[in-house]
Amino acid sequence: MQEGAGRDAGVLAVMRAVRGFGDAHDRMSAEMKQGMAMNASDLAALRLLIIRVEEGRLVTPRDVSAHLRISTASTTKLIDRLSASGHVRRAPHPSDRRARVIELTDAARQEFFRRFSPHLHAMREAMAQFSAAELEVAERAFRVLGEAIDRDG
Repeated sequence: MQEGAGRDAGVLAVMRAVRGFGDAHDRMSAEMKQGMAMNASDLAALRLLIIRVEEGRLVTPRDVSAHLRISTASTTKLIDRLSASGHVRRAPHPSDRRARVIELTDAARQEFFRRFSPHLHAMREAMAQFSAAELEVAERAFRVLGEAIDRDG
């Protein structure tokens, strides 16, 4: 590992690259928000649902509220909007009859992936140039950065 000024320059170079990736991600999100006619919170909620479904996990309104760091009232309005637009539906929780879960509709899933797939393909192609060891370091770096942001946010 580099020491002193060389290491500092390396850290700054990585931070610039992360900023550049963040800017590109922001542009992609703006394109998706515009194309799907929704705001940032709505798109973030859809993304949460997509990820949780892939993980085999249920999503409750409380999960949405915690993930987006918004009030329960704002969460209710968000879910109402997404439900009215046909993106989500409320369903009974399979093990807690008092609770509800939020489910992504098939149409919303298809629309999301139709818009996101070209970006996903481009990112996978870009990552193909790296070795497994390099990808492991990149994964660890992004995970640590995410944890630092969440911890201090």
